[in-house]
Amino acid sequence: MSVKVAVIGCGTWGRNLVRNFYNLEALYSVCDMESEVLCKITEDYKGIKCICDFDQILQTEEISGVVIATPSHTHYNLTKKSLEAGKHVYVEKPIATNSEEAKELTELADKKGLVLMVGHLLLYHPVVNRLKSLVKDGVLGKITYLQSDRLNVNFFRNDRSVLWDLAPHDLSMAVYILDKKPLQVESAVGCSVNNDGIVDITHIDIGFEDEVLVHLSDSWIHPLKRVVLLVRGTKATAVFDDSFAEKKFELYDNQTTEKKLIECPDYIEIEPLKLECQHFLSCIENKMKPRSDGLNGYETVRILEEAEKIMLGAQYGKISSIKLASSRKKNHPVS
Repeated sequence: MSVKVAVIGCGTWGRNLVRNFYNLEALYSVCDMESEVLCKITEDYKGIKCICDFDQILQTEEISGVVIATPSHTHYNLTKKSLEAGKHVYVEKPIATNSEEAKELTELADKKGLVLMVGHLLLYHPVVNRLKSLVKDGVLGKITYLQSDRLNVNFFRNDRSVLWDLAPHDLSMAVYILDKKPLQVESAVGCSVNNDGIVDITHIDIGFEDEVLVHLSDSWIHPLKRVVLLVRGTKATAVFDDSFAEKKFELYDNQTTEKKLIECPDYIEIEPLKLECQHFLSCIENKMKPRSDGLNGYETVRILEEAEKIMLGAQYGKISSIKLASSRKKNHPVS
Protein backbone atom coordinates (compact mmCIF):
# COMPACT_ATOMS: atom_id res chain seq x y z
CA MET A 1 0.00 0.00 0.00
CA SER A 2 1.36 3.39 -0.97
CA VAL A 3 1.93 6.08 1.66
CA LYS A 4 -1.01 8.43 2.26
CA VAL A 5 -0.75 11.78 4.01
CA ALA A 6 -2.96 14.54 5.37
CA VAL A 7 -2.03 18.20 5.02
CA ILE A 8 -2.89 20.30 8.07
CA GLY A 9 -3.41 23.98 7.28
CA CYS A 10 -4.28 25.36 3.86
CA GLY A 11 -2.84 28.84 3.89
CA THR A 12 -0.68 30.06 1.01
CA TRP A 13 2.11 27.56 1.66
CA GLY A 14 -0.21 24.76 2.70
CA ARG A 15 -1.88 24.91 -0.72
CA ASN A 16 1.53 24.33 -2.35
CA LEU A 17 1.96 21.21 -0.25
CA VAL A 18 -1.53 20.04 -1.14
CA ARG A 19 -0.72 20.44 -4.84
CA ASN A 20 2.53 18.51 -4.63
CA PHE A 21 1.30 15.60 -2.54
CA TYR A 22 -1.79 15.35 -4.74
CA ASN A 23 0.38 15.20 -7.88
CA LEU A 24 2.49 12.53 -6.18
CA GLU A 25 -0.74 10.53 -5.60
CA ALA A 26 -0.12 10.56 -1.85
CA LEU A 27 -2.76 13.03 -0.62
CA TYR A 28 -5.58 11.40 1.36
CA SER A 29 -7.14 14.36 3.16
CA VAL A 30 -6.81 18.05 4.04
CA CYS A 31 -7.62 19.65 7.38
CA ASP A 32 -8.38 23.32 7.98
CA MET A 33 -10.73 25.22 10.28
CA GLU A 34 -12.09 27.40 7.47
CA SER A 35 -14.99 25.78 5.60
CA GLU A 36 -14.52 28.10 2.60
CA VAL A 37 -10.94 26.90 2.22
CA LEU A 38 -12.04 23.27 2.33
CA CYS A 39 -14.78 23.89 -0.24
CA LYS A 40 -12.15 25.26 -2.62
CA ILE A 41 -9.95 22.21 -2.05
CA THR A 42 -12.92 19.94 -2.78
CA GLU A 43 -13.50 21.73 -6.09
CA ASP A 44 -9.86 21.63 -7.17
CA TYR A 45 -8.89 18.14 -5.98
CA LYS A 46 -11.49 15.49 -6.65
CA GLY A 47 -11.69 12.59 -4.23
CA ILE A 48 -9.76 14.30 -1.42
CA LYS A 49 -11.43 14.14 1.99
CA CYS A 50 -11.71 17.56 3.64
CA ILE A 51 -11.93 17.60 7.44
CA CYS A 52 -12.23 20.35 10.07
CA ASP A 53 -11.34 18.18 13.07
CA PHE A 54 -7.62 17.46 13.56
CA ASP A 55 -8.33 14.58 15.94
CA GLN A 56 -10.27 12.83 13.18
CA ILE A 57 -7.11 12.90 11.06
CA LEU A 58 -5.16 11.18 13.84
CA GLN A 59 -7.82 8.49 14.17
CA THR A 60 -7.81 7.63 10.45
CA GLU A 61 -5.79 4.43 9.92
CA GLU A 62 -5.30 5.02 6.19
CA ILE A 63 -3.20 8.12 6.94
CA SER A 64 0.48 7.29 7.49
CA GLY A 65 1.91 10.78 7.57
CA VAL A 66 0.79 14.20 8.77
CA VAL A 67 2.05 17.34 7.01
CA ILE A 68 1.82 20.39 9.27
CA ALA A 69 1.69 23.80 7.57
CA THR A 70 0.38 26.03 10.35
CA PRO A 71 1.84 29.07 12.19
CA SER A 72 5.08 28.25 14.02
CA HIS A 73 3.70 28.60 17.54
CA THR A 74 1.32 25.66 16.84
CA HIS A 75 4.02 23.30 15.54
CA TYR A 76 5.00 21.72 18.85
CA ASN A 77 1.49 20.72 19.96
CA LEU A 78 0.36 19.44 16.57
CA THR A 79 3.58 17.52 15.98
CA LYS A 80 3.54 15.94 19.45
CA LYS A 81 -0.08 14.81 19.09
CA SER A 82 0.68 13.34 15.67
CA LEU A 83 3.71 11.40 16.87
CA GLU A 84 1.85 10.12 19.92
CA ALA A 85 -0.86 8.86 17.54
CA GLY A 86 1.79 6.90 15.60
CA LYS A 87 1.91 9.17 12.54
CA HIS A 88 5.04 10.14 10.65
CA VAL A 89 5.38 13.92 10.58
CA TYR A 90 6.56 16.55 8.12
CA VAL A 91 6.37 19.88 9.95
CA GLU A 92 7.11 23.22 8.34
CA LYS A 93 9.99 25.21 9.82
CA PRO A 94 10.69 25.81 12.60
CA ILE A 95 10.04 22.49 14.33
CA ALA A 96 9.20 24.48 17.48
CA THR A 97 9.93 27.92 18.92
CA ASN A 98 12.14 26.79 21.78
CA SER A 99 14.92 24.22 21.95
CA GLU A 100 13.46 22.15 24.80
CA GLU A 101 10.33 21.44 22.77
CA ALA A 102 12.38 20.71 19.65
CA LYS A 103 14.53 18.23 21.57
CA GLU A 104 11.47 16.57 23.09
CA LEU A 105 9.89 16.03 19.67
CA THR A 106 13.12 14.61 18.26
CA GLU A 107 13.44 12.15 21.13
CA LEU A 108 9.77 11.17 20.87
CA ALA A 109 10.08 10.38 17.15
CA ASP A 110 13.22 8.31 17.76
CA LYS A 111 11.57 6.42 20.61
CA LYS A 112 8.56 5.53 18.46
CA GLY A 113 10.59 4.79 15.34
CA LEU A 114 8.77 7.44 13.31
CA VAL A 115 9.95 9.82 10.61
CA LEU A 116 10.16 13.42 11.81
CA MET A 117 11.07 15.78 9.00
CA VAL A 118 11.34 19.57 9.16
CA GLY A 119 10.43 21.69 6.14
CA HIS A 120 13.85 23.23 5.59
CA LEU A 121 13.06 23.63 1.91
CA LEU A 122 16.43 24.93 0.75
CA LEU A 123 18.16 21.68 1.67
CA TYR A 124 16.31 20.24 -1.33
CA HIS A 125 17.01 23.11 -3.75
CA PRO A 126 19.05 21.91 -6.76
CA VAL A 127 21.29 25.02 -6.66
CA VAL A 128 22.01 24.58 -2.95
CA ASN A 129 22.94 20.95 -3.52
CA ARG A 130 25.16 21.89 -6.46
CA LEU A 131 26.87 24.49 -4.29
CA LYS A 132 27.32 21.99 -1.48
CA SER A 133 29.11 19.62 -3.86
CA LEU A 134 31.42 22.44 -5.04
CA VAL A 135 32.30 23.27 -1.44
CA LYS A 136 32.93 19.61 -0.65
CA ASP A 137 35.17 19.21 -3.73
CA GLY A 138 37.26 22.23 -2.72
CA VAL A 139 36.42 24.30 -5.80
CA LEU A 140 36.00 27.42 -3.65
CA GLY A 141 39.02 26.62 -1.47
CA LYS A 142 38.78 26.88 2.31
CA ILE A 143 35.47 28.52 3.20
CA THR A 144 35.82 31.63 5.34
CA TYR A 145 32.48 33.41 5.10
CA LEU A 146 28.82 32.81 4.24
CA GLN A 147 26.11 35.47 3.97
CA SER A 148 22.41 35.00 3.34
CA ASP A 149 20.05 37.91 2.69
CA ARG A 150 16.32 37.14 2.67
CA LEU A 151 14.39 40.38 2.31
CA ASN A 152 10.72 40.73 1.42
CA VAL A 153 7.56 42.54 2.43
CA ASN A 154 5.07 40.91 4.80
CA PHE A 155 2.04 43.02 5.68
CA PHE A 156 0.42 40.26 7.73
CA ARG A 157 3.40 39.62 10.05
CA ASN A 158 1.66 36.38 11.04
CA ASP A 159 4.46 34.88 13.07
CA ARG A 160 6.30 35.60 16.30
CA SER A 161 8.91 37.62 14.39
CA VAL A 162 10.84 37.64 11.13
CA LEU A 163 13.50 35.64 12.98
CA TRP A 164 11.22 32.61 13.25
CA ASP A 165 9.65 33.13 9.81
CA LEU A 166 12.69 33.51 7.56
CA ALA A 167 15.92 32.83 9.46
CA PRO A 168 15.33 29.03 9.74
CA HIS A 169 15.78 28.87 5.96
CA ASP A 170 19.12 30.68 6.09
CA LEU A 171 20.57 28.89 9.09
CA SER A 172 19.60 25.36 8.05
CA MET A 173 20.99 26.08 4.56
CA ALA A 174 24.29 27.35 5.98
CA VAL A 175 24.73 24.27 8.19
CA TYR A 176 23.95 21.98 5.24
CA ILE A 177 26.25 23.65 2.72
CA LEU A 178 29.19 24.05 5.08
CA ASP A 179 28.72 20.66 6.78
CA LYS A 180 29.95 22.36 9.94
CA LYS A 181 28.39 22.92 13.33
CA PRO A 182 27.30 26.39 14.47
CA LEU A 183 29.13 27.09 17.74
CA GLN A 184 27.72 30.33 19.05
CA VAL A 185 25.94 33.56 18.16
CA GLU A 186 28.49 36.37 17.95
CA SER A 187 25.94 39.18 17.66
CA ALA A 188 22.21 39.63 17.06
CA VAL A 189 20.26 42.85 16.53
CA GLY A 190 16.65 43.40 15.55
CA CYS A 191 14.24 46.20 14.88
CA SER A 192 10.46 46.57 15.33
CA VAL A 193 9.51 49.28 12.85
CA ASN A 194 6.01 49.64 14.29
CA ASN A 195 7.29 49.65 17.89
CA ASP A 196 4.83 46.89 18.78
CA GLY A 197 7.35 44.31 19.94
CA ILE A 198 7.21 42.25 16.73
CA VAL A 199 10.70 42.24 15.19
CA ASP A 200 10.66 42.98 11.44
CA ILE A 201 14.40 43.15 10.68
CA THR A 202 17.24 41.01 12.02
CA HIS A 203 21.01 40.79 11.53
CA ILE A 204 22.74 37.78 13.09
CA ASP A 205 26.41 36.75 13.10
CA ILE A 206 27.20 33.13 13.97
CA GLY A 207 30.56 31.51 14.54
CA PHE A 208 30.90 28.06 12.96
CA GLU A 209 33.57 25.39 13.25
CA ASP A 210 36.92 26.11 11.55
CA GLU A 211 36.49 29.85 12.11
CA VAL A 212 33.81 30.29 9.44
CA LEU A 213 31.65 33.37 10.03
CA VAL A 214 28.00 33.30 8.92
CA HIS A 215 25.91 36.46 8.59
CA LEU A 216 22.12 36.26 8.22
CA SER A 217 19.92 39.24 7.26
CA ASP A 218 16.14 38.91 7.21
CA SER A 219 13.42 41.51 6.71
CA TRP A 220 9.64 41.82 6.45
CA ILE A 221 9.69 45.45 5.25
CA HIS A 222 11.50 45.38 1.87
CA PRO A 223 9.09 46.06 -1.00
CA LEU A 224 11.64 44.65 -3.46
CA LYS A 225 12.28 40.97 -2.86
CA ARG A 226 15.93 40.01 -2.44
CA VAL A 227 17.09 36.43 -1.87
CA VAL A 228 20.88 36.19 -2.16
CA LEU A 229 23.38 33.67 -0.83
CA LEU A 230 27.13 34.36 -0.94
CA VAL A 231 29.76 31.78 -0.01
CA ARG A 232 33.37 32.96 -0.03
CA GLY A 233 36.39 30.68 -0.07
CA THR A 234 40.10 31.28 -0.45
CA LYS A 235 39.91 30.51 -4.19
CA ALA A 236 36.46 31.62 -5.33
CA THR A 237 33.16 33.14 -4.27
CA ALA A 238 29.79 31.61 -5.17
CA VAL A 239 26.72 33.83 -5.54
CA PHE A 240 23.22 32.37 -5.70
CA ASP A 241 20.61 35.04 -6.42
CA ASP A 242 17.20 33.38 -6.32
CA SER A 243 15.55 36.69 -7.24
CA PHE A 244 16.69 36.15 -10.84
CA ALA A 245 14.93 33.96 -13.37
CA GLU A 246 18.21 33.23 -15.21
CA LYS A 247 21.92 33.18 -14.38
CA LYS A 248 21.08 32.90 -10.71
CA PHE A 249 24.19 30.89 -9.80
CA GLU A 250 27.72 32.17 -10.57
CA LEU A 251 31.32 31.66 -9.43
CA TYR A 252 33.87 34.49 -9.20
CA ASP A 253 37.67 34.27 -9.04
CA ASN A 254 39.11 35.61 -5.78
CA GLN A 255 42.68 35.69 -7.12
CA THR A 256 42.10 38.81 -9.25
CA THR A 257 40.75 42.32 -8.68
CA GLU A 258 38.73 42.21 -11.91
CA LYS A 259 35.63 40.49 -10.46
CA LYS A 260 36.30 37.76 -12.99
CA LEU A 261 33.43 35.36 -13.59
CA ILE A 262 34.71 31.79 -13.63
CA GLU A 263 31.54 30.02 -14.67
CA CYS A 264 27.78 29.61 -14.20
CA PRO A 265 27.52 26.06 -12.83
CA ASP A 266 24.71 23.96 -14.23
CA TYR A 267 22.01 22.35 -12.09
CA ILE A 268 18.78 20.42 -12.52
CA GLU A 269 15.62 22.52 -12.89
CA ILE A 270 13.13 20.82 -10.54
CA GLU A 271 10.79 22.46 -8.04
CA PRO A 272 12.48 22.12 -4.61
CA LEU A 273 9.16 21.52 -2.87
CA LYS A 274 8.41 18.55 -5.12
CA LEU A 275 11.80 17.05 -4.22
CA GLU A 276 11.14 17.69 -0.53
CA CYS A 277 7.73 16.01 -0.63
CA GLN A 278 9.17 13.04 -2.51
CA HIS A 279 11.88 12.75 0.14
CA PHE A 280 9.32 12.58 2.96
CA LEU A 281 7.41 9.78 1.23
CA SER A 282 10.63 7.90 0.46
CA CYS A 283 11.79 8.15 4.09
CA ILE A 284 8.52 6.63 5.29
CA GLU A 285 8.60 3.83 2.70
CA ASN A 286 12.27 2.99 3.27
CA LYS A 287 12.47 3.77 7.01
CA MET A 288 15.20 6.37 6.51
CA LYS A 289 16.28 9.44 8.44
CA PRO A 290 15.31 12.60 6.51
CA ARG A 291 17.95 15.04 5.35
CA SER A 292 16.21 17.66 7.47
CA ASP A 293 15.46 15.46 10.46
CA GLY A 294 14.45 16.39 13.99
CA LEU A 295 18.06 16.87 15.09
CA ASN A 296 18.61 19.28 12.20
CA GLY A 297 15.50 21.14 13.31
CA TYR A 298 16.64 21.19 16.93
CA GLU A 299 20.06 22.67 16.09
CA THR A 300 18.39 25.40 14.06
CA VAL A 301 16.02 26.30 16.89
CA ARG A 302 18.83 26.20 19.45
CA ILE A 303 20.86 28.85 17.62
CA LEU A 304 17.85 31.05 16.81
CA GLU A 305 16.74 30.89 20.43
CA GLU A 306 20.21 32.04 21.50
CA ALA A 307 20.05 34.89 18.95
CA GLU A 308 16.63 35.98 20.18
CA LYS A 309 17.86 36.09 23.78
CA ILE A 310 20.76 38.34 22.78
CA MET A 311 18.53 40.48 20.58
CA LEU A 312 15.80 41.10 23.14
CA GLY A 313 17.92 41.14 26.30
CA ALA A 314 15.76 41.73 29.38
CA GLN A 315 12.64 41.75 27.21
CA TYR A 316 13.13 38.07 26.29
CA GLY A 317 11.46 36.84 29.45
CA LYS A 318 8.40 38.94 28.66
CA ILE A 319 7.54 37.15 25.42
CA SER A 320 3.88 36.21 25.72
CA SER A 321 2.11 33.40 23.94
CA ILE A 322 0.63 34.55 20.68
CA LYS A 323 -3.15 34.58 20.57
CA LEU A 324 -4.60 34.16 17.13
CA ALA A 325 -6.27 37.16 15.60
CA SER A 326 -9.11 36.47 13.21
CA SER A 327 -6.90 37.46 10.29
CA ARG A 328 -4.46 34.67 11.18
CA LYS A 329 -6.89 31.79 11.58
CA LYS A 330 -6.92 30.80 7.93
CA ASN A 331 -3.50 29.19 8.23
CA HIS A 332 -4.26 26.45 10.74
CA PRO A 333 -6.93 23.96 11.77
CA VAL A 334 -8.73 23.45 15.03
CA SER A 335 -6.39 21.47 17.29
